[in-house]
Amino acid sequence: MFLLKLLFRNTLRHKIRTTLTIIAIAIAILSFGMLRTVIDAWYAGVEAASANRLVTRNAISLIFYLPISYKEKIKSVPGVSLVSYGNWFGGIYIDEKNFFPNFAVEPKGYLELYPELVLSDKEKKDFLMDRKGSIAGAKIANRFGWKVGDTIVLKGTIFPGKWDFVLRGIYKGKDKNTDESVFMFHWDYLNEVVKKTMPTFADHTGYFVIGIKDPTRAGEISRAIDLTFKNSLAETLTETEKAFNLSFVAMTEAIVIAIKIVSYVVIFIIMAVSANTMAMTVRERTSEYAVFKTLGFRDYHIAGMIFGESIMISAIGCFLGIIATFPSADAFSSALSNYFPVFNISEETLIMNVVISVIVGLAAGIFPTLRAMNTNIADGLRRLV
Repeated sequence: MFLLKLLFRNTLRHKIRTTLTIIAIAIAILSFGMLRTVIDAWYAGVEAASANRLVTRNAISLIFYLPISYKEKIKSVPGVSLVSYGNWFGGIYIDEKNFFPNFAVEPKGYLELYPELVLSDKEKKDFLMDRKGSIAGAKIANRFGWKVGDTIVLKGTIFPGKWDFVLRGIYKGKDKNTDESVFMFHWDYLNEVVKKTMPTFADHTGYFVIGIKDPTRAGEISRAIDLTFKNSLAETLTETEKAFNLSFVAMTEAIVIAIKIVSYVVIFIIMAVSANTMAMTVRERTSEYAVFKTLGFRDYHIAGMIFGESIMISAIGCFLGIIATFPSADAFSSALSNYFPVFNISEETLIMNVVISVIVGLAAGIFPTLRAMNTNIADGLRRLV
């Protein structure tokens, strides 16, 4: 108890300096937590991918379509349990700034393949029964104030014209990593209009989503699907959903690496600030440590006081930084929901914050401790004169 009381008093001896150091650590922890959460959000689609789903697209590029007739051939490949398909629609709601992902999908199979999209039985039935029906995630519905039964009008970019949809359901994610900002409607509705206005693109789809029974056979099944369409006019590339999503992240890998580097640079900077604070503290208390030694305190007692004070300052800063991270993340998510539909602070990030605060506290105390331990009593007592 005496040592804890001594640590607390020593920590508050220079209130302004200690306060500024704690604030600096809190800001660093907040910055690190936000940067790591941005990285997690970048990989959210990858983490949410199912091992039981494959994605088949055109081998040349995703912008080239595949004949819808491929569905039955894919379904006949051993190990395939279910096949659905979809198109990126790229519609605009009122204004271009109102961006959100919107897809034309084969609804029945798609909902079976994505059980994490939670709809009531009535919503699901209404969506399947209405050719112009659509469903939207809870986040996008809340953003625009949509309600079930509303008519949603999108302006087509890839497929020109104004497209009317009736909102038949608002889905919620089964877990926190599910994207609740997607808008989906019937592929058949899109295809009917395309047959009249853009017949070249009729009866074609952008990708197939494939359900498999055994995830351990994903590679084997992927090769079998691609072999089926080898040397055809539209060869395919089949990969796991995780690999498919990761290919999009890879396009911006340089940005992700830069964010990671910045997050660690922040920690090194605050480590230097904390080390400087502790160095000043030890330099001012050299004579006190000499007195402690004359009273019988051992080197490990001195080390315990210095490290204890350093860790205490770092821990308080960490606590305040973590508290500030949650409202900051909510504000960030609201402001940039277009780009980061899933923005959650993970337990791993919180654990990293705690570990980093301990590392900063220990690292900041190493050199001051060595200096205090290596200063003999006579040299320390001279500062009293």
